[in-house]
Amino acid sequence: MQKNLRWKFLFILAIMVVSIYLFVTPKPGGGIFSRINLGLDLKGGMHLVLQVVTADALNQELSQDAEHIANDLRDKKIAFESSKKGNNGLIVEIKGVDTSQDKDVRNYLTPFCAGKYNISGSIVNGKTDFVLTMMPSVVHSMEVSTVEQAKATIERRVNALGVTEPMTQIYGGSGSQVDDEIIVELPGVDDFDRVKDLLQDTAQLTLCMVKKDNGGPFPSLEAAIQANGGKIPEGYQILAFHGDSGDTNTEQYLVLDSVPTITGKDLKNARRSADNNGRPDVDFFLTANGARIFGRATEQHLGDRLAIVMDGQVSSAPIIQGRIDERGQISGGNFTVQSAEDLAMLLRTGALPASLVIQEQHVVGASLGNDSIRAGITAAIIGFGLVIIGMLIYYKHSGLNAVYCLIGNLVILLGFMGVVGATLTLPGIAGVILTIGMAVDSNILIFERIREEIRNGKTIRAAVDTGFGKVFWTIFDTHLTSLIAAAFLFQFGTGPIRGFAITLTVGLLANMFTAVYVSHRLFDLTLSRRKLESLSI
Repeated sequence: MQKNLRWKFLFILAIMVVSIYLFVTPKPGGGIFSRINLGLDLKGGMHLVLQVVTADALNQELSQDAEHIANDLRDKKIAFESSKKGNNGLIVEIKGVDTSQDKDVRNYLTPFCAGKYNISGSIVNGKTDFVLTMMPSVVHSMEVSTVEQAKATIERRVNALGVTEPMTQIYGGSGSQVDDEIIVELPGVDDFDRVKDLLQDTAQLTLCMVKKDNGGPFPSLEAAIQANGGKIPEGYQILAFHGDSGDTNTEQYLVLDSVPTITGKDLKNARRSADNNGRPDVDFFLTANGARIFGRATEQHLGDRLAIVMDGQVSSAPIIQGRIDERGQISGGNFTVQSAEDLAMLLRTGALPASLVIQEQHVVGASLGNDSIRAGITAAIIGFGLVIIGMLIYYKHSGLNAVYCLIGNLVILLGFMGVVGATLTLPGIAGVILTIGMAVDSNILIFERIREEIRNGKTIRAAVDTGFGKVFWTIFDTHLTSLIAAAFLFQFGTGPIRGFAITLTVGLLANMFTAVYVSHRLFDLTLSRRKLESLSI
Protein backbone atom coordinates (compact mmCIF):
# COMPACT_ATOMS: atom_id res chain seq x y z
CA MET A 1 0.00 0.00 0.00
CA GLN A 2 1.32 3.43 -0.88
CA LYS A 3 2.33 5.55 2.10
CA ASN A 4 0.00 8.39 1.07
CA LEU A 5 -2.92 5.96 0.79
CA ARG A 6 -2.08 4.47 4.20
CA TRP A 7 -2.43 7.88 5.87
CA LYS A 8 -5.76 8.45 4.12
CA PHE A 9 -7.11 5.18 5.47
CA LEU A 10 -5.82 5.97 8.95
CA PHE A 11 -7.74 9.26 8.73
CA ILE A 12 -10.92 7.41 7.70
CA LEU A 13 -10.43 4.80 10.44
CA ALA A 14 -9.94 7.53 13.07
CA ILE A 15 -13.25 9.18 12.09
CA MET A 16 -15.09 5.86 12.30
CA VAL A 17 -13.57 4.95 15.68
CA VAL A 18 -14.41 8.34 17.17
CA SER A 19 -17.98 8.12 15.78
CA ILE A 20 -18.50 4.67 17.27
CA TYR A 21 -17.11 5.83 20.61
CA LEU A 22 -19.43 8.86 20.70
CA PHE A 23 -22.43 6.70 19.92
CA VAL A 24 -21.81 3.67 22.11
CA THR A 25 -20.29 5.09 25.30
CA PRO A 26 -22.89 5.92 27.99
CA LYS A 27 -23.40 9.43 29.33
CA PRO A 28 -23.03 9.97 33.10
CA GLY A 29 -25.72 8.05 34.93
CA GLY A 30 -26.98 6.33 31.77
CA GLY A 31 -26.57 2.98 30.10
CA ILE A 32 -25.11 1.99 26.76
CA PHE A 33 -26.44 4.02 23.80
CA SER A 34 -27.86 6.53 26.32
CA ARG A 35 -26.28 9.48 24.49
CA ILE A 36 -29.16 9.45 22.00
CA ASN A 37 -32.43 10.58 23.55
CA LEU A 38 -35.77 9.26 22.37
CA GLY A 39 -38.43 11.73 21.27
CA LEU A 40 -42.04 11.93 22.36
CA ASP A 41 -43.30 9.51 19.70
CA LEU A 42 -40.74 6.87 20.73
CA LYS A 43 -40.53 7.32 24.49
CA GLY A 44 -44.08 8.41 25.26
CA GLY A 45 -45.07 11.57 27.08
CA MET A 46 -47.21 14.66 26.63
CA HIS A 47 -47.89 17.01 23.71
CA LEU A 48 -49.61 20.32 24.47
CA VAL A 49 -50.61 23.34 22.42
CA LEU A 50 -51.03 26.33 24.77
CA GLN A 51 -52.56 29.64 23.73
CA VAL A 52 -51.22 32.73 25.48
CA VAL A 53 -54.07 35.09 26.41
CA THR A 54 -52.17 38.26 25.48
CA ALA A 55 -55.17 40.38 26.47
CA ASP A 56 -54.31 39.63 30.11
CA ALA A 57 -50.92 41.35 29.79
CA LEU A 58 -52.43 44.32 27.95
CA ASN A 59 -55.16 44.78 30.55
CA GLN A 60 -52.63 44.51 33.37
CA GLU A 61 -50.43 47.14 31.70
CA LEU A 62 -53.39 49.48 31.30
CA SER A 63 -54.45 49.00 34.93
CA GLN A 64 -50.92 49.62 36.20
CA ASP A 65 -50.59 52.78 34.10
CA ALA A 66 -53.98 54.01 35.32
CA GLU A 67 -52.91 53.44 38.94
CA HIS A 68 -49.55 55.10 38.28
CA ILE A 69 -51.28 58.16 36.80
CA ALA A 70 -53.69 58.34 39.75
CA ASN A 71 -50.84 58.32 42.29
CA ASP A 72 -48.87 60.96 40.38
CA LEU A 73 -51.90 63.25 40.07
CA ARG A 74 -52.52 62.95 43.81
CA ASP A 75 -48.89 63.80 44.50
CA LYS A 76 -49.23 66.88 42.27
CA LYS A 77 -52.39 67.95 44.17
CA ILE A 78 -54.48 67.73 40.98
CA ALA A 79 -58.16 67.00 41.62
CA PHE A 80 -59.83 64.28 39.54
CA GLU A 81 -62.65 61.79 39.96
CA SER A 82 -61.08 58.55 38.69
CA SER A 83 -58.25 57.04 36.66
CA LYS A 84 -58.91 53.52 35.43
CA LYS A 85 -58.74 51.15 32.50
CA GLY A 86 -61.60 51.69 30.08
CA ASN A 87 -64.27 49.04 29.69
CA ASN A 88 -64.16 49.15 25.89
CA GLY A 89 -60.91 49.10 23.98
CA LEU A 90 -57.28 49.42 25.05
CA ILE A 91 -57.68 52.76 26.78
CA VAL A 92 -57.11 54.52 30.10
CA GLU A 93 -59.83 56.93 31.18
CA ILE A 94 -59.08 59.90 33.44
CA LYS A 95 -62.34 61.56 34.44
CA GLY A 96 -63.41 64.68 36.29
CA VAL A 97 -60.30 66.87 36.01
CA ASP A 98 -60.96 70.47 37.03
CA THR A 99 -60.74 72.67 33.94
CA SER A 100 -58.43 75.06 35.77
CA GLN A 101 -55.85 72.26 36.01
CA ASP A 102 -56.40 70.97 32.47
CA LYS A 103 -53.05 72.37 31.29
CA ASP A 104 -51.16 70.82 34.22
CA VAL A 105 -52.58 67.38 33.41
CA ARG A 106 -51.67 67.74 29.73
CA ASN A 107 -48.13 68.79 30.63
CA TYR A 108 -47.85 65.68 32.81
CA LEU A 109 -49.43 63.25 30.33
CA THR A 110 -47.43 64.38 27.27
CA PRO A 111 -44.06 62.89 28.38
CA PHE A 112 -45.75 59.99 30.19
CA CYS A 113 -47.64 58.89 27.06
CA ALA A 114 -44.91 59.63 24.50
CA GLY A 115 -44.59 56.73 22.07
CA LYS A 116 -47.18 54.66 23.93
CA TYR A 117 -50.58 56.41 24.05
CA ASN A 118 -52.52 58.85 21.91
CA ILE A 119 -54.14 61.54 24.08
CA SER A 120 -57.59 63.01 23.55
CA GLY A 121 -59.69 65.21 25.85
CA SER A 122 -63.27 66.43 26.07
CA ILE A 123 -65.39 68.62 28.34
CA VAL A 124 -68.15 66.74 30.19
CA ASN A 125 -70.39 68.51 32.74
CA GLY A 126 -67.87 71.33 33.13
CA LYS A 127 -64.95 68.95 33.79
CA THR A 128 -62.26 67.56 31.48
CA ASP A 129 -62.12 63.85 30.68
CA PHE A 130 -58.96 62.42 29.10
CA VAL A 131 -58.77 59.20 27.08
CA LEU A 132 -55.39 57.55 26.49
CA THR A 133 -55.48 55.06 23.59
CA MET A 134 -52.63 52.57 23.32
CA MET A 135 -50.88 52.79 19.95
CA PRO A 136 -51.26 49.76 17.60
CA SER A 137 -47.47 49.38 17.32
CA VAL A 138 -47.21 49.20 21.11
CA VAL A 139 -50.04 46.66 21.28
CA HIS A 140 -48.31 44.44 18.72
CA SER A 141 -44.94 44.76 20.46
CA MET A 142 -46.46 43.88 23.85
CA GLU A 143 -48.30 40.86 22.43
CA VAL A 144 -45.12 39.49 20.84
CA SER A 145 -43.15 40.15 24.03
CA THR A 146 -45.83 38.46 26.16
CA VAL A 147 -45.69 35.27 24.08
CA GLU A 148 -41.88 35.21 24.20
CA GLN A 149 -41.88 35.75 27.98
CA ALA A 150 -44.46 32.98 28.39
CA LYS A 151 -42.29 30.61 26.33
CA ALA A 152 -39.20 31.46 28.39
CA THR A 153 -41.11 30.88 31.64
CA ILE A 154 -42.49 27.54 30.39
CA GLU A 155 -38.98 26.45 29.43
CA ARG A 156 -37.66 27.30 32.92
CA ARG A 157 -40.49 25.35 34.54
CA VAL A 158 -40.01 22.34 32.27
CA ASN A 159 -36.26 22.34 32.95
CA ALA A 160 -36.97 22.51 36.69
CA LEU A 161 -39.15 19.40 36.32
CA GLY A 162 -36.11 17.51 35.01
CA VAL A 163 -37.69 16.49 31.69
CA THR A 164 -35.12 15.10 29.25
CA GLU A 165 -34.96 16.91 25.90
CA PRO A 166 -38.21 18.89 26.12
CA MET A 167 -39.34 20.98 23.16
CA THR A 168 -41.08 24.37 23.27
CA GLN A 169 -41.84 26.37 20.15
CA ILE A 170 -43.94 29.42 19.36
CA TYR A 171 -46.54 28.52 16.78
CA GLY A 172 -49.44 30.41 15.14
CA GLY A 173 -52.88 29.05 14.50
CA SER A 174 -55.34 30.99 16.65
CA GLY A 175 -56.14 33.43 13.85
CA SER A 176 -54.68 36.53 15.55
CA GLN A 177 -52.04 38.78 14.01
CA VAL A 178 -49.49 37.46 16.49
CA ASP A 179 -48.34 33.85 16.78
CA ASP A 180 -49.76 33.30 20.25
CA GLU A 181 -49.66 29.50 20.59
CA ILE A 182 -46.81 27.51 22.12
CA ILE A 183 -46.18 23.84 21.39
CA VAL A 184 -44.77 21.92 24.35
CA GLU A 185 -43.52 18.33 24.05
CA LEU A 186 -42.42 16.51 27.20
CA PRO A 187 -40.97 13.02 26.58
CA GLY A 188 -41.14 10.57 29.47
CA VAL A 189 -43.67 12.53 31.55
CA ASP A 190 -46.25 10.35 33.33
CA ASP A 191 -47.87 12.69 35.93
CA PHE A 192 -49.91 14.54 33.34
CA ASP A 193 -52.33 16.43 35.61
CA ARG A 194 -49.57 17.83 37.81
CA VAL A 195 -47.52 18.97 34.80
CA LYS A 196 -50.54 20.70 33.25
CA ASP A 197 -51.26 22.53 36.49
CA LEU A 198 -47.64 23.63 36.83
CA LEU A 199 -47.47 24.92 33.27
CA GLN A 200 -50.76 26.81 33.46
CA ASP A 201 -50.27 28.31 36.93
CA THR A 202 -49.49 32.02 36.45
CA ALA A 203 -47.70 32.13 39.85
CA GLN A 204 -48.32 35.84 40.36
CA LEU A 205 -46.93 36.68 43.80
CA THR A 206 -47.76 40.00 45.42
CA LEU A 207 -47.34 41.27 49.00
CA CYS A 208 -50.01 43.82 49.95
CA MET A 209 -50.67 45.69 53.17
CA VAL A 210 -54.05 45.03 54.79
CA LYS A 211 -56.08 48.20 55.39
CA LYS A 212 -55.23 49.49 58.87
CA ASP A 213 -58.81 50.37 59.79
CA ASN A 214 -61.63 48.01 58.86
CA GLY A 215 -59.29 45.73 56.93
CA GLY A 216 -60.74 42.51 58.30
CA PRO A 217 -60.88 39.61 58.22
CA PHE A 218 -64.64 39.64 57.55
CA PRO A 219 -66.94 36.60 57.35
CA SER A 220 -68.39 37.69 53.99
CA LEU A 221 -67.80 40.05 51.08
CA GLU A 222 -70.92 42.01 52.02
CA ALA A 223 -69.64 42.47 55.57
CA ALA A 224 -66.32 43.82 54.27
CA ILE A 225 -68.10 46.33 52.03
CA GLN A 226 -70.57 47.35 54.75
CA ALA A 227 -67.76 48.00 57.24
CA ASN A 228 -66.17 50.40 54.76
CA GLY A 229 -69.13 52.64 54.12
CA GLY A 230 -71.05 50.46 51.69
CA LYS A 231 -68.46 50.46 48.91
CA ILE A 232 -64.95 49.21 48.18
CA PRO A 233 -62.63 52.07 49.21
CA GLU A 234 -60.68 53.71 46.39
CA GLY A 235 -57.17 52.31 46.18
CA TYR A 236 -58.14 49.05 47.86
CA GLN A 237 -59.33 45.57 46.85
CA ILE A 238 -61.17 42.78 48.67
CA LEU A 239 -59.80 39.23 48.36
CA ALA A 240 -60.77 35.88 49.79
CA PHE A 241 -58.77 34.41 52.65
CA HIS A 242 -59.07 30.95 54.24
CA GLY A 243 -57.51 31.96 57.51
CA ASP A 244 -54.13 31.19 59.00
CA SER A 245 -55.39 27.80 60.13
CA GLY A 246 -55.61 26.66 56.54
CA ASP A 247 -59.20 25.51 56.91
CA THR A 248 -60.52 25.66 53.32
CA ASN A 249 -64.12 25.51 54.58
CA THR A 250 -63.82 28.80 56.47
CA GLU A 251 -63.64 31.58 53.89
CA GLN A 252 -62.94 35.09 55.08
CA TYR A 253 -62.25 38.38 53.32
CA LEU A 254 -59.55 41.02 53.69
CA VAL A 255 -59.39 44.60 52.42
CA LEU A 256 -55.95 45.15 50.86
CA ASP A 257 -54.02 47.88 49.11
CA SER A 258 -54.66 47.56 45.36
CA VAL A 259 -51.04 48.53 44.67
CA PRO A 260 -48.75 45.79 46.05
CA THR A 261 -45.73 46.59 48.16
CA ILE A 262 -43.71 43.82 46.52
CA THR A 263 -44.34 41.78 43.35
CA GLY A 264 -42.83 38.62 41.91
CA LYS A 265 -40.30 40.62 39.90
CA ASP A 266 -38.57 41.46 43.19
CA LEU A 267 -38.15 37.75 43.99
CA LYS A 268 -34.67 36.24 43.93
CA ASN A 269 -35.23 32.67 45.10
CA ALA A 270 -37.71 30.36 46.84
CA ARG A 271 -37.48 26.97 48.52
CA ARG A 272 -39.57 24.56 50.57
CA SER A 273 -39.03 24.70 54.31
CA ALA A 274 -41.03 23.97 57.49
CA ASP A 275 -42.77 26.17 60.02
CA ASN A 276 -42.39 25.99 63.82
CA ASN A 277 -44.80 23.04 63.94
CA GLY A 278 -42.93 21.09 61.30
CA ARG A 279 -45.57 21.69 58.60
CA PRO A 280 -44.35 22.38 55.04
CA ASP A 281 -44.18 26.00 53.93
CA VAL A 282 -42.22 28.09 51.42
CA ASP A 283 -39.44 30.55 52.15
CA PHE A 284 -38.80 33.29 49.59
CA PHE A 285 -35.88 35.66 49.22
CA LEU A 286 -35.96 39.15 47.71
CA THR A 287 -33.54 41.04 45.53
CA ALA A 288 -31.49 43.89 47.02
CA ASN A 289 -33.95 46.50 45.73
CA GLY A 290 -36.95 44.43 46.85
CA ALA A 291 -35.45 43.93 50.30
CA ARG A 292 -34.88 47.68 50.66
CA ILE A 293 -38.49 48.50 49.71
CA PHE A 294 -39.90 45.68 51.84
CA GLY A 295 -37.78 46.56 54.83
CA ARG A 296 -38.93 50.18 54.81
CA ALA A 297 -42.59 49.19 54.34
CA THR A 298 -42.63 46.63 57.17
CA GLU A 299 -40.83 49.00 59.51
CA GLN A 300 -43.54 51.61 58.91
CA HIS A 301 -46.38 49.11 59.47
CA LEU A 302 -45.38 47.32 62.66
CA GLY A 303 -48.43 45.59 64.14
CA ASP A 304 -50.33 45.67 60.84
CA ARG A 305 -51.22 42.65 58.76
CA LEU A 306 -49.38 41.80 55.53
CA ALA A 307 -51.24 39.72 52.92
CA ILE A 308 -49.24 37.30 50.79
CA VAL A 309 -51.29 36.90 47.60
CA MET A 310 -50.85 34.11 45.04
CA ASP A 311 -52.88 34.43 41.84
CA GLY A 312 -55.56 36.61 43.42
CA GLN A 313 -55.95 34.44 46.56
CA VAL A 314 -54.59 35.43 49.97
CA SER A 315 -52.30 32.57 51.00
CA SER A 316 -51.52 33.94 54.46
CA ALA A 317 -51.84 37.25 56.32
CA PRO A 318 -49.39 37.40 59.22
CA ILE A 319 -49.02 40.34 61.59
CA ILE A 320 -45.76 42.25 61.10
CA GLN A 321 -43.76 41.79 64.30
CA GLY A 322 -40.60 43.53 63.16
CA ARG A 323 -38.69 44.80 60.14
CA ILE A 324 -38.40 42.20 57.37
CA ASP A 325 -35.73 42.64 54.75
CA GLU A 326 -34.76 39.98 52.24
CA ARG A 327 -36.56 36.89 53.53
CA GLY A 328 -40.25 36.06 53.89
CA GLN A 329 -42.40 32.99 54.42
CA ILE A 330 -45.60 31.67 52.83
CA SER A 331 -47.44 29.44 55.28
CA GLY A 332 -51.08 28.58 55.02
CA GLY A 333 -51.15 25.40 57.06
CA ASN A 334 -52.53 23.37 54.14
CA PHE A 335 -49.32 22.66 52.21
CA THR A 336 -48.18 19.15 51.44
CA VAL A 337 -44.51 18.47 50.76
CA GLN A 338 -45.26 18.16 47.03
CA SER A 339 -47.40 21.31 46.83
CA ALA A 340 -44.77 23.31 48.73
CA GLU A 341 -42.08 22.05 46.35
CA ASP A 342 -44.24 22.95 43.34
CA LEU A 343 -44.98 26.46 44.63
CA ALA A 344 -41.30 27.09 45.34
CA MET A 345 -40.44 25.91 41.84
CA LEU A 346 -43.06 28.20 40.29
CA LEU A 347 -41.76 31.20 42.23
CA ARG A 348 -38.15 30.43 41.26
CA THR A 349 -38.96 30.14 37.57
CA GLY A 350 -40.99 33.35 37.48
CA ALA A 351 -44.60 34.31 36.90
CA LEU A 352 -46.32 33.91 33.57
CA PRO A 353 -47.07 37.30 31.97
CA ALA A 354 -50.54 36.06 30.95
CA SER A 355 -52.80 33.08 31.45
CA LEU A 356 -52.59 30.00 29.21
CA VAL A 357 -55.40 28.03 27.62
CA ILE A 358 -54.88 24.42 26.51
CA GLN A 359 -55.89 24.18 22.85
CA GLU A 360 -54.68 20.63 22.20
CA GLN A 361 -53.57 17.81 24.44
CA HIS A 362 -52.18 14.45 23.39
CA VAL A 363 -50.74 11.75 25.61
CA VAL A 364 -48.45 9.18 24.00
CA GLY A 365 -48.10 5.97 25.95
CA ALA A 366 -44.80 4.12 26.32
CA SER A 367 -46.25 1.03 24.64
CA LEU A 368 -47.06 3.07 21.55
CA GLY A 369 -43.51 4.40 21.67
CA ASN A 370 -42.09 0.87 21.81
CA ASP A 371 -44.24 -0.13 18.85
CA SER A 372 -42.92 2.87 16.91
CA ILE A 373 -39.32 1.94 17.72
CA ARG A 374 -39.83 -1.65 16.57
CA ALA A 375 -41.61 -0.56 13.40
CA GLY A 376 -38.97 2.05 12.58
CA ILE A 377 -36.02 -0.23 13.22
CA THR A 378 -37.67 -3.05 11.26
CA ALA A 379 -38.27 -0.74 8.30
CA ALA A 380 -34.65 0.48 8.44
CA ILE A 381 -33.23 -3.07 8.59
CA ILE A 382 -35.42 -4.31 5.74
CA GLY A 383 -34.60 -1.29 3.60
CA PHE A 384 -30.89 -1.56 4.36
CA GLY A 385 -30.89 -5.29 3.63
CA LEU A 386 -32.69 -4.93 0.29
CA VAL A 387 -30.27 -2.19 -0.76
CA ILE A 388 -27.27 -4.39 0.07
CA ILE A 389 -28.70 -7.35 -1.87
CA GLY A 390 -29.52 -5.17 -4.86
CA MET A 391 -26.06 -3.56 -4.93
CA LEU A 392 -24.25 -6.89 -4.65
CA ILE A 393 -26.32 -8.52 -7.38
CA TYR A 394 -26.09 -5.63 -9.84
CA TYR A 395 -22.58 -4.27 -9.17
CA LYS A 396 -20.92 -7.50 -7.96
CA HIS A 397 -17.67 -6.91 -6.05
CA SER A 398 -17.92 -3.14 -6.43
CA GLY A 399 -21.22 -3.39 -4.62
CA LEU A 400 -19.22 -4.19 -1.47
CA ASN A 401 -17.67 -0.77 -1.84
CA ALA A 402 -21.14 0.78 -1.64
CA VAL A 403 -22.04 -1.38 1.38
CA TYR A 404 -18.94 -0.22 3.28
CA CYS A 405 -19.85 3.40 2.48
CA LEU A 406 -23.41 2.89 3.70
CA ILE A 407 -22.16 1.46 7.00
CA GLY A 408 -19.69 4.33 7.37
CA ASN A 409 -22.46 6.81 6.67
CA LEU A 410 -24.64 5.39 9.45
CA VAL A 411 -21.70 5.25 11.89
CA ILE A 412 -20.88 8.96 11.34
CA LEU A 413 -24.56 9.91 11.60
CA LEU A 414 -25.03 8.04 14.89
CA GLY A 415 -21.76 9.44 16.23
CA PHE A 416 -22.92 12.98 15.57
CA MET A 417 -26.26 12.35 17.26
CA GLY A 418 -24.40 10.92 20.24
CA VAL A 419 -22.04 13.85 20.68
CA VAL A 420 -24.79 16.50 20.52
CA GLY A 421 -27.27 14.44 22.53
CA ALA A 422 -29.80 14.61 19.69
CA THR A 423 -33.37 13.45 20.13
CA LEU A 424 -34.36 10.59 17.85
CA THR A 425 -37.96 10.66 16.65
CA LEU A 426 -39.93 8.50 14.25
CA PRO A 427 -39.49 11.09 11.48
CA GLY A 428 -35.80 11.04 12.43
CA ILE A 429 -35.71 7.31 11.68
CA ALA A 430 -37.38 8.14 8.36
CA GLY A 431 -34.55 10.61 7.77
CA VAL A 432 -32.02 7.83 8.37
CA ILE A 433 -33.80 5.59 5.85
CA LEU A 434 -33.89 8.43 3.30
CA THR A 435 -30.18 8.99 3.88
CA ILE A 436 -29.55 5.35 2.93
CA GLY A 437 -31.42 5.93 -0.32
CA MET A 438 -29.47 9.11 -1.08
CA ALA A 439 -26.19 7.34 -0.33
CA VAL A 440 -27.00 4.47 -2.70
CA ASP A 441 -28.04 6.96 -5.37
CA SER A 442 -24.60 8.61 -5.16
CA ASN A 443 -22.85 5.26 -5.52
CA ILE A 444 -25.00 4.34 -8.51
CA LEU A 445 -24.09 7.60 -10.26
CA ILE A 446 -20.39 6.94 -9.69
CA PHE A 447 -20.51 3.28 -10.71
CA GLU A 448 -22.48 3.97 -13.90
CA ARG A 449 -20.01 6.69 -14.88
CA ILE A 450 -17.08 4.29 -14.30
CA ARG A 451 -18.84 1.68 -16.49
CA GLU A 452 -19.30 4.24 -19.24
CA GLU A 453 -15.63 5.26 -19.16
CA ILE A 454 -14.54 1.59 -19.33
CA ARG A 455 -16.82 1.04 -22.34
CA ASN A 456 -15.15 4.05 -23.99
CA GLY A 457 -11.82 2.21 -23.82
CA LYS A 458 -10.12 3.83 -20.84
CA THR A 459 -7.99 1.87 -18.43
CA ILE A 460 -9.51 0.89 -15.12
CA ARG A 461 -7.44 3.45 -13.20
CA ALA A 462 -8.37 6.24 -15.61
CA ALA A 463 -12.03 5.18 -15.65
CA VAL A 464 -12.23 5.27 -11.82
CA ASP A 465 -10.55 8.67 -11.53
CA THR A 466 -12.63 10.15 -14.36
CA GLY A 467 -15.84 8.67 -12.97
CA PHE A 468 -15.36 10.24 -9.55
CA GLY A 469 -14.18 13.55 -11.03
CA LYS A 470 -17.06 14.04 -13.45
CA VAL A 471 -19.80 12.90 -11.05
CA PHE A 472 -18.68 15.04 -8.11
CA TRP A 473 -20.56 18.20 -9.08
CA THR A 474 -23.71 16.25 -9.91
CA ILE A 475 -23.66 14.71 -6.42
CA PHE A 476 -22.84 18.09 -4.88
CA ASP A 477 -25.81 19.76 -6.61
CA THR A 478 -28.30 17.08 -5.56
CA HIS A 479 -27.11 17.16 -1.97
CA LEU A 480 -27.11 20.98 -1.87
CA THR A 481 -30.74 21.19 -2.98
CA SER A 482 -31.71 18.60 -0.36
CA LEU A 483 -29.80 20.53 2.31
CA ILE A 484 -31.68 23.72 1.40
CA ALA A 485 -34.99 21.88 1.75
CA ALA A 486 -33.86 20.46 5.11
CA ALA A 487 -32.93 23.97 6.29
CA PHE A 488 -36.45 25.21 5.58
CA LEU A 489 -37.95 22.19 7.34
CA PHE A 490 -35.83 22.92 10.41
CA GLN A 491 -36.66 26.64 10.39
CA PHE A 492 -40.42 26.35 10.04
CA GLY A 493 -41.18 22.83 11.27
CA THR A 494 -42.14 21.60 14.73
CA GLY A 495 -40.18 19.11 16.89
CA PRO A 496 -40.59 15.85 14.89
CA ILE A 497 -40.11 17.66 11.56
CA ARG A 498 -36.97 19.28 12.94
CA GLY A 499 -35.73 15.85 13.98
CA PHE A 500 -36.21 14.66 10.40
CA ALA A 501 -34.37 17.73 9.08
CA ILE A 502 -31.41 17.21 11.43
CA THR A 503 -30.89 13.53 10.61
CA LEU A 504 -31.30 14.24 6.90
CA THR A 505 -28.77 17.09 7.01
CA VAL A 506 -26.11 15.15 8.89
CA GLY A 507 -26.75 12.07 6.73
CA LEU A 508 -26.27 14.08 3.54
CA LEU A 509 -23.02 15.62 4.78
CA ALA A 510 -21.77 12.20 5.87
CA ASN A 511 -22.72 10.79 2.47
CA MET A 512 -20.67 13.43 0.67
CA PHE A 513 -17.69 12.22 2.65
CA THR A 514 -18.28 8.46 2.30
CA ALA A 515 -19.59 8.30 -1.30
CA VAL A 516 -16.96 10.61 -2.77
CA TYR A 517 -13.89 10.31 -0.53
CA VAL A 518 -14.13 6.92 1.21
CA SER A 519 -15.43 5.09 -1.89
CA HIS A 520 -12.62 6.52 -4.01
CA ARG A 521 -10.03 5.40 -1.47
CA LEU A 522 -11.50 1.87 -1.47
CA PHE A 523 -11.09 1.70 -5.25
CA ASP A 524 -7.53 3.03 -4.85
CA LEU A 525 -6.85 0.24 -2.35
CA THR A 526 -8.11 -2.42 -4.77
CA LEU A 527 -6.08 -1.04 -7.68
CA SER A 528 -2.89 -0.66 -5.59
CA ARG A 529 -2.75 -4.35 -4.66
CA ARG A 530 -2.58 -5.77 -8.17
CA LYS A 531 -2.95 -4.79 -11.77
CA LEU A 532 -6.48 -5.52 -12.89
CA GLU A 533 -7.48 -6.33 -16.44
CA SER A 534 -11.17 -5.94 -15.60
CA LEU A 535 -13.24 -4.45 -12.82
CA SER A 536 -16.11 -6.34 -11.21
CA ILE A 537 -18.72 -3.61 -11.53
